[in-house]
Amino acid sequence: MIQSGVNSKIQLNLSDPGMTLLHRVGMAGLWMTLKQLEQLYPTPAERLGNLTWSLTPRSISLNWEGQDFSVLDWLLKLSFQITQEGLISLTGLNFPGLDIQTQIIIHLGITKTFLQHNQCFKSAGKESKLLTVDGIKLVVEYKKAADYAHPHFAKHLCDKDGQLLHESIGVAGWLYPGAVVRHYAFKEQTKFEEKAEHTLALLFAPVASQYFILRSYSQAKKTQYVLVVPEVSDLEVYSSRFWELGNLGYKYFHVSSLGDAGLRFLTYETTREPIKHNQAQRCQVISFGTVTWSKQQKTRTEIAVVEATEEVNSRYQRVASCFPESRVVEHKNGNFITTSMSRGIIADNLAKGLPWWSNFHTKTKNNNLFKQVFYESQGIWKMVQNFEWDLDVQKLFIKACHEALRRIYAKIYDKTKEDEYAQIERENIRILSQLGRCTNAGNFREFISKLWGRAGHISTLEEHWEELLPITTGMVDWKIARDLTFIAIASYPKKR
Repeated sequence: MIQSGVNSKIQLNLSDPGMTLLHRVGMAGLWMTLKQLEQLYPTPAERLGNLTWSLTPRSISLNWEGQDFSVLDWLLKLSFQITQEGLISLTGLNFPGLDIQTQIIIHLGITKTFLQHNQCFKSAGKESKLLTVDGIKLVVEYKKAADYAHPHFAKHLCDKDGQLLHESIGVAGWLYPGAVVRHYAFKEQTKFEEKAEHTLALLFAPVASQYFILRSYSQAKKTQYVLVVPEVSDLEVYSSRFWELGNLGYKYFHVSSLGDAGLRFLTYETTREPIKHNQAQRCQVISFGTVTWSKQQKTRTEIAVVEATEEVNSRYQRVASCFPESRVVEHKNGNFITTSMSRGIIADNLAKGLPWWSNFHTKTKNNNLFKQVFYESQGIWKMVQNFEWDLDVQKLFIKACHEALRRIYAKIYDKTKEDEYAQIERENIRILSQLGRCTNAGNFREFISKLWGRAGHISTLEEHWEELLPITTGMVDWKIARDLTFIAIASYPKKR
């Protein structure tokens, strides 16, 4: 390898001006690709133009002899290929060595985020693959690749004489998702541009980005795809860590929220051998889904920045222990993978620095969504019992609600005849409906007074009424009390 120097044809550094998270991830993708090519072509003499490179934890330098276009075209065609199954093959990931489940996740991720438009991805038709996940058969469909933009991009990096361009290059949305012309009437003045070497970095971003599948709970057939763009501060450490993700199966890459995707990625090293230095602590998470005004392709629907401190990592790991991982559900219309809705809501809260129990009420407004959470009542019960609370009175409030619910349910069971079914679920829906009509502190005080009044004697309330007074009277934000009431209903322990 040559040493980095002023005569290098292309030089990239993580500290270069204008380097975004996606540029740095692209540098990691290029770094990983060059490392793999070292195994295939160990000496410069085996490479076109005697191509050489120097790789450090923060920089990449490329040098070669002869025409720039020929060398770059050789490099890109080796870096981006297609498998016999019609899957996009990334040399930087040692693609033939990956499990077919991981290969499909990567292919789906790239074609649903970066390469959606038919101008940059040519399909050879649909393909179905039968996977076995947890011993259950699962059919996965994808569009086979006939061709795509990346292997042929050298012509955009060079002029008509085949020399590397010195002026800026217009960057299309497929190369940098979200980078669009800001005003079509003045597209020449408002288009997104980059110099050639930075454009080359962006070209390799799909190699080192992570992809997840996000299914909607409100619309069963609606599937979104999540692109995770982490903050890269050390190319060598990041590459070593990212290569290990190839050992994970298809089920691992299904999440229930953007926060779940970001924290699952950022905390990955805590499930393996921990990386002590320069580990990724921040990432950008982007979801792509179908919207009404553009049904022909996936559109960027939401974006979030997720930061994981040591405390957040620890809390997320505890959340993961309370709720099961994604699981395969067998169905007559086709088996599918489902995720934990509660885990997704809590992960979003942790990522935003909110209490874990926030927003449950607002995110589960209809009965079907509440049922999804109610099915996970045991996990929420574990959270109530074992997770730390900002104030002890919050847990005490939930205890009082549980006692009230126990007495209300007992009255229903007493009135239920032997051959009848106790209408506990109907009672829950009625309570939730009343809770949903609380729009201010006064409404909530009336609601909680009636709920506890129906229960009768509540020993927790009687013993701790002074501590509970700020919550029950609205001295604290009544929305907090509403969320806690919802958590109490959702976590009420079933009969054991």
